[in-house]
Amino acid sequence: MATEQDRTNDGRTGPPPQAVLMPLLWGHPVAHLLRTMLRLGVADRFGDGEATAEEMAAHCGTLPEPTRRMLRALVPLGLVAEVRPDAFRLTPAGALLRADHPESMAATIRVFTTPAMVRAWEHLEDGLRTDGPVFDALLGHDYFTHIRKDPELSAAFNTAMSQTTRATAEVLPGHYAFGRFGTLVDVGGGDGTLLAAVLAAHPGLRGILYDSAAGLAEAAPRLERAGVADRCALETGDFFVSAPAGGDAYLLKSVLHDWTDERCGVILDGIRRVVPDDGRLLIVEPVLPAPGSAPAGGDPGPYLSDLTMMLALGGRERTAEDFAALCAASGFRLTSVTTLPAPSTFSLVEAVPV
Repeated sequence: MATEQDRTNDGRTGPPPQAVLMPLLWGHPVAHLLRTMLRLGVADRFGDGEATAEEMAAHCGTLPEPTRRMLRALVPLGLVAEVRPDAFRLTPAGALLRADHPESMAATIRVFTTPAMVRAWEHLEDGLRTDGPVFDALLGHDYFTHIRKDPELSAAFNTAMSQTTRATAEVLPGHYAFGRFGTLVDVGGGDGTLLAAVLAAHPGLRGILYDSAAGLAEAAPRLERAGVADRCALETGDFFVSAPAGGDAYLLKSVLHDWTDERCGVILDGIRRVVPDDGRLLIVEPVLPAPGSAPAGGDPGPYLSDLTMMLALGGRERTAEDFAALCAASGFRLTSVTTLPAPSTFSLVEAVPV
C-alpha cells in the first residue's frame, strides 16, 4: 500500500513532485563536479586504492578541507565511498572516470562538459527560437571546426566516440547477418571500434573505414589490436562529397543525428550512388518512440542528446518514421528497425535501395 509520502497531490502514487524536481536542479553542478574531477586527476590518483582528503589535496594542489567536502559530495552520487572516516576510494561507477580503466568514460565526460558545450546549453532559449546550432554565433565557427582547432580536444573527441561505441560493438556483430556480405563500408567510422568488432566476428568479411584524416587518426592501431588490419582499408574523404565504391553494405553509426535532414540527404545520396541494387544501408542510432508513446520516468538520454545535437550542430535524434522519410528521400526503403540488446542503447535501422 502506498504511504502518504508516496501519494501525489492528485491522488496518484509515486514520489512527491518535489522529490522528482529537486534532483534535477543539481544537474549543472554535478556536470562541473565531474569536469573538475577529471581536470584534477582525482580518479587517477585513487586508482585501485584509498586516499585521505589530505593526500588527495596534495595531489590536486588544493586545500584539504574543501577537497574533503568535494569527496564527500561524490559519495551520494555513487562515485566515491568513504570507507572509514576521511578515507575514500572509488566505487565501480567512479572507476570509469579513470583514464586507464578498460571501460573508461573519462573522455566522454570531458567532451560533454567542456566550457564551450556548457555555454551552448546556456543559450538553449536561443536554440529554441532558431531551431539551429548556437556554436557559430558563440565561437565564430561550427562545432567540428572548434574541435579541429584544439588538438587535445580533438583527441578526446575521438576517444569519446570510441567509448560511446563500445557497448554497441559488443552486441551488434551477433545481431545482424553481416556474413552474407563481402565488404562492409563504415562511413564516418572514426577509429574503427565498431567495424573492428564486426570484422573480428565475421572472418570472411572485408571492411572499408571511411572518415576524415582527423577521424582516422587512431584507426590503424585499433584495427591492429583487433587483428583485422589486413582485412580493412582506410580511406580518407568527406561524406558530404562522396562515399567509397565497392561495398555490399554501408554502415552509419552516430552520423546522421549530427545533421539536418537536408545535410543527411547529401550523405545518403552519396551512398545511394555507389551501393549495389542488392546492397544494404545500415543506420545505428537511438530511435525515439513515436510521439505520445514515451513512458514517464524513462531514459531521458536520447531526448537530451536531441537537444545537444540541435545546439551543437543543428542535428536531431529521430523516430522510425523520421528515418523512413530520410531513406525514401534518397532512394532507400526502410525494411526494419531492431532495438539492440543491452548494454547498447541504440537501434539498427536497415534499408534497401529502390
